Amino acid sequence: MSDTKIMSQDYYNTIDKQGMAEYKDRNSKFIAYALPIKTVDEFKAQLAQIKKEHPKAGHHCFAYRLGLDGNNFRVSDDGEPSGSAGKPILGQIDSKQVTNVLIVVVRYFGGTLLGVPGLINAYKTAASFALQVTPSVQKPVMENYHLQFDYTQMNSLMTIIKQFDCTILKQDIQLFCTMDIAISKNRLQEVLFRLKDIREIEVKKL
Repeated sequence: MSDTKIMSQDYYNTIDKQGMAEYKDRNSKFIAYALPIKTVDEFKAQLAQIKKEHPKAGHHCFAYRLGLDGNNFRVSDDGEPSGSAGKPILGQIDSKQVTNVLIVVVRYFGGTLLGVPGLINAYKTAASFALQVTPSVQKPVMENYHLQFDYTQMNSLMTIIKQFDCTILKQDIQLFCTMDIAISKNRLQEVLFRLKDIREIEVKKL
């Protein structure tokens, strides 16, 4: 998963709903949750919720990957031997080439030690199963821009936003207005060209 490969794409793969799967090995039960997330705060909230649902589980191991540059990820073995849980889970996220994804694998110990190879296989398989039952979706890579304009230009601007499926991130509408919008990378040049046709609008990349 090279950085240049991800950044050169106009689209990325992710999931937009939760999936869950189970895997058992020698009476140990591994319950894997695949969850869509966009921020670290969302990750924290989802992990807290799963811990609340499984307070008696021995381990709540996880991995997530966020963003498109390949650098924003985290893994946790949560008390399992180092490298036996978090990394195998992340490996499944990367093998599916998805991002903005969290996988939490909850383990209930079955009384038999699995050893490091057994644990790696169990966490990897549980994560794989969760992703198999969760359809991946393709989403456009978005670029964010800050706009400043006169209120009289609002209708012209909204026409462009609707036509090109831009997302309004925040806005302050008064006589003089500001707006942050996300534009699909594959439509970026068209949108910027159209925005330049609007009189007295300032466009800055965020």
